[in-house]
Amino acid sequence: MELKKLLGANLKSYRKAKKLSQEELSEKVDISVKHLSKIERGLTFVSAELLEKLSDNLGVSVATLFCNENESIDNDNVFKKFDRITEKHLIKAEKHLSKAMERIKEETRQEDNGD
Repeated sequence: MELKKLLGANLKSYRKAKKLSQEELSEKVDISVKHLSKIERGLTFVSAELLEKLSDNLGVSVATLFCNENESIDNDNVFKKFDRITEKHLIKAEKHLSKAMERIKEETRQEDNGD
């Protein structure tokens, strides 16, 4: 399913589960009913800020709004994956920083030697 349509269907489902009308939810997140309707029909997407407001008001995580039916978010796996990705990027950054520091030391030595 297209991402916009998946988000829209989930928003509508969670909104109805909370027994909120489009008018009530749109008022809570400060958008027009027309805009909410377009989102729920998968015709338009949302900003990160609006996505956060919607998830807060519906009482579900942002990630849950992008899950297919019968799919759930395993927070432990999400955090483990995030940790692995973060660690990989930190290792890369550390290597780049180490190389840069070596170049700076070498240039400093050359300047001290009058080169």
